[in-house]
Amino acid sequence: MTAPVALSRIHHVAYRCKDAKATADWYASVLGMEFTTAFAEDHVPSTGEYDPYMHIFLDCGGGNVIAFFELPNQPEMGKDPNTPAWVQHIAFEVSDLDALLAAKAHIEAQGIDVVGPTFHGIFRSIYFFDPN
Repeated sequence: MTAPVALSRIHHVAYRCKDAKATADWYASVLGMEFTTAFAEDHVPSTGEYDPYMHIFLDCGGGNVIAFFELPNQPEMGKDPNTPAWVQHIAFEVSDLDALLAAKAHIEAQGIDVVGPTFHGIFRSIYFFDPN
């Protein structure tokens, strides 16, 4: 039996977006994330397949990175009709309840509807949606 892979952390998670610039701007203004890099290619490096894309990376703090792909030649993205909207989400951590309430106020001040805080027994959460 071989030893298990020794993971140190998640490098990044990647999602699809409609517009890379609008997505980067939204995450910067709403959540204070810093744009770190972007690259565009015509061919997928892993497969060699022709499929132009823009790939952006945003710093979430604490060594965490979130990435997005803009895929202009692919059909418009949709939602999984078999999965409720509340199931698929990204959760970010703040230092304490005061920081959570301040984040909620900041997000609402930008005209975004926020649900919560919701108490889950071990932590509290707020919920809102990225329109991109």
